[in-house]
Amino acid sequence: MSKILVIAEHLNGELNAGLSKVMTCATAIGGEVDVAVLADSAADIAAAAATVEGVSRVLTVERADNAAPLAAVLAPQIAKLAEGYSHVLIAGTTFGKDVLPRAAALLGVQQVSDIMAVHSATSFDRPIYAGNAIVTVDVPAEPLICATVRLASFKAAGEQAAAPIEAASVDAELPSHTRFVGLEAAKGDRPDLQSAGKVVSGGRALGSSENFEVIFKFADKIGAGVGASRAAVDSGYVPNDMQVGQTGKIIAPDLYFAIGISGAIQHLAGIKDAGTIVAINKDEEAPIFEVADIGLVGDLFEVVPELTEKL
Repeated sequence: MSKILVIAEHLNGELNAGLSKVMTCATAIGGEVDVAVLADSAADIAAAAATVEGVSRVLTVERADNAAPLAAVLAPQIAKLAEGYSHVLIAGTTFGKDVLPRAAALLGVQQVSDIMAVHSATSFDRPIYAGNAIVTVDVPAEPLICATVRLASFKAAGEQAAAPIEAASVDAELPSHTRFVGLEAAKGDRPDLQSAGKVVSGGRALGSSENFEVIFKFADKIGAGVGASRAAVDSGYVPNDMQVGQTGKIIAPDLYFAIGISGAIQHLAGIKDAGTIVAINKDEEAPIFEVADIGLVGDLFEVVPELTEKL
């Protein structure tokens, strides 16, 4: 039977909602599932993780070094903690993609990236060619399997009565060449882009960062997260942590608005699992209309404010 270790992602004392989707993947593999919380103060995070359906136990590794999410510091601890497990899973977020490859290298195994379906404990589907093809990979069970989970491909797990929480001690040698300087991250009251049920994204057609306010107002009116195309990010309209697409964030909201976005393959790779796609573009030949469930040809500077006003 599989014994799975899931690494919990957290920031500023709050558990990342992606854990519930990783748990759905872990449950599909089968077996006992432990969640590891590495932090300087893990109590609140562990309490939240313990109530996610499928969690058998939460392990906390508390030390001052874990105050900042540094891959160089966390990976050696994860590698030590992984001893005795058959699988190590983590969300395929920026954090997961940073941390797990280091841990896998320390464990001497190849990482499986972006699991999107589970066939067995050693057989998984993952996307290739920007999601245009799906490949089934069979992975050696020994010594263990390290994998990131494509959050857009799994539904969130439910809740359960709190699982037991235990303190764990990890004897890992931490690097001396890496130190935390600071963290710059966008802050706001809008839903997290990767877990939001509704997302509104803007493209190069907005023309400037000031004009992007049209997108923000509409998103706030419907309680949506805000994203952007790579073209909008490259043009400097918004920060790169808002980028949706192959080289940005892969998302699967129930409702997705693509406003002023042409529909390049790079962008479509990030929204292919969205429930309903609504496209607004003045170019009726834009490729985005080929994948949109609802399309509206018109000037976004006229259409979006009108929508915002009528809602």
